[in-house]
Amino acid sequence: MKFLKVMKKGISKLLKVLLRRLVVVSVVIVLQILWLIWLAQIIGEHSKPIEWCLQLVSIAVVVYIVNKEENPAYKLAWTIPILIFPIFGGLLYLTLGNKKPARKLRLELERSLQETDFLLPQDDSVMYNLKQRSPQAATQAKYIESSGGYPIYQNSSAKYYPSGESMFEEMIEDLKKAKYYIFMEFFIVEEGYMWNTILDILKERVDDGVEVRFMYDDVGCVDLLPYKYYKELERYGISCVAFNPIIPLVSTAWNNRDHRKVVVIDGHTAYTGGLNLADEYINRKERFGYWKDAGLKVIGDAVWNFTVMFLQVWNAIRKTDEGYGMFVPHGHHEGRFVDDGFIQPYADNPLDTETVGENVYLNIINAATEYVYIYTPYLIIDNEMMTALCLASKRGVDVRIVTPGIPDKPTVFLLTQSYYAQLVEAGVKVYQYTPGFIHAKCFVSDDVIATVGTINMDYRSLYLHFENGVFMYHCLAVTEVKIDMLKTFTQCEMITKEKCQGNMVKRLMQSVLRVLAPLL
Repeated sequence: MKFLKVMKKGISKLLKVLLRRLVVVSVVIVLQILWLIWLAQIIGEHSKPIEWCLQLVSIAVVVYIVNKEENPAYKLAWTIPILIFPIFGGLLYLTLGNKKPARKLRLELERSLQETDFLLPQDDSVMYNLKQRSPQAATQAKYIESSGGYPIYQNSSAKYYPSGESMFEEMIEDLKKAKYYIFMEFFIVEEGYMWNTILDILKERVDDGVEVRFMYDDVGCVDLLPYKYYKELERYGISCVAFNPIIPLVSTAWNNRDHRKVVVIDGHTAYTGGLNLADEYINRKERFGYWKDAGLKVIGDAVWNFTVMFLQVWNAIRKTDEGYGMFVPHGHHEGRFVDDGFIQPYADNPLDTETVGENVYLNIINAATEYVYIYTPYLIIDNEMMTALCLASKRGVDVRIVTPGIPDKPTVFLLTQSYYAQLVEAGVKVYQYTPGFIHAKCFVSDDVIATVGTINMDYRSLYLHFENGVFMYHCLAVTEVKIDMLKTFTQCEMITKEKCQGNMVKRLMQSVLRVLAPLL
């Protein structure tokens, strides 16, 4: 009898795992890919003309890839498997290789961006003031404004949080004070203490007449929230959308995820950073040792960039607003804001070939004269980023990079470590965060420039995802980022040349992973 109960319990657990949405969708998609490969192989073997046609398709695809305006590493990652498997390689690229969102979503996003372009004019006096202070910082701000579409502001301030829990404490207090509206956009949401605390506050705010809009990424939450969870939030009076819902079909639509983390409260207060809405981000649950994250609070005119970037995506999915006038920073705030330096929230998306997130990082590295310190959970970089980091070090800049000591993804960590030797050889100081996993994404340079946001140093963040960050010049938050990093260095293990040496098997695995890096 006891044996039967144990068996029944075991079968129940197994079924629960097998029927998880992520497992079901993944299995269906893998089966479709295998079927596509099998079909191409069978047809090719039984019909030489069709086999030749498939090979011609692969050759044409390779020619297209080589001539495409694309990162060379990404080209190589696709070209090699296509040439190795010419019968089905070309078809596989046509099915999975496109980096842009699905056509319908892309067109709606492009429409929304065009309709709101006029809402983000650059105040010339602010740009002039910045240029007087720092011509170099002004060129960075000009790049973000002209290529990303987001202006830089004064009449704003920023506060840096060196941990997820410190940001969470202040964020929930500000959410409780909301009187008019709350916008929230996150990649991951998981039921637990953090999300339940926020959800209770959102319900209370709705009951008091506050408009609440919530947006989560469907892939980020695929195994963490019930299917069509947005319907449950709608029952509470919270307007909610799932970004780019997944369907169990082989499609490039899986590639483009909303990795942003944005909170806007009454138009004058915003939060961003590395935090998602799950308990490990505030160390209520331990997964990979201590979870080291970072966040930022922005108050003032600069919040307008956050408001618009949220509404651009929201109205592409669910057309709600005819105008954005009711959401301006001074709409629900009297008087001037505290003026602390220059602040420029910005966003990046895969709709074009302009990699704003990566170029902001490159500009900071290339402009550094004294130091540049970096937090990143993943270090999967292309040749341009590697060259910039190494050259900065060789010209005397103190370049330091902090990566996790306890990784969340062993394969990705093995790939991250494959870049250490070249960096260390060039004089870059690479650290591993001994207490656990570092999830923060921050740059600070020369005591005056910093950026904090959601953008990892990997191909998916830099080329495929919807991301956001905040560029800052001469703010108190810049100093706060530096202080946090100096403290963090003391908790890290510094990587030496000797520690970069691995056994032959490890080096072989890393070599293979480096070729596939753009696809990871």
